[in-house]
Amino acid sequence: MSSETARVEAFSDGVFAIAITLLILNVQVPPPSAGHLLAALARHWPTYVAFLLIFAFIGIMWVNHNRLFNHIRRCDNMLMFLNLLLLLGITVVPFPTALLAAHYSTPGRTVAAAVFNGTYVFLAISFNVLWFHVVKRGLLGPETQESANSISRRYAVGPFSYLVCFALSWINVPLSLALNIGLAIFYALPPRTIPKGRTMRSATK
Repeated sequence: MSSETARVEAFSDGVFAIAITLLILNVQVPPPSAGHLLAALARHWPTYVAFLLIFAFIGIMWVNHNRLFNHIRRCDNMLMFLNLLLLLGITVVPFPTALLAAHYSTPGRTVAAAVFNGTYVFLAISFNVLWFHVVKRGLLGPETQESANSISRRYAVGPFSYLVCFALSWINVPLSLALNIGLAIFYALPPRTIPKGRTMRSATK
């Protein structure tokens, strides 16, 4: 952790931790009046699935945030504000999650899915804007440039892909969520880098 970015990273970790903890508040205990307990628990399956998925999603975003700051060596005012913009999206995540879980089995699930996927469009744009600023302003360490190029390529597909998820919300909600999960798995994987020796050999062919 760079001394220049230490406070930004520590504050960000706190926000991620609070956001991921708040998710459990959406999981409610069925009251005695709900009837047979097993049946009451089964009726709330969307809430349980949403909790597990979004716990994983926020965890993956935290991993990616950590990967970014492993490359960042210097901090400026704009970086701090752009990081706050990204954290705004993180803190919002529990709301669309609860909305989708509550309305998944109702006619309102299309709108709920659109709000859910729209949140991830915002997050994808925020990640890209933050990273673009870091690269443009030269806030990276010189030893991390090759990995930085790989990250830039991976993040570039994010906004468009999540826009596709958003559009699918109005056509096929399960498909939009499946694509969202696929993107989460994609971003959970570590970025690949090409060793310099291999790059040089390819260039000479």
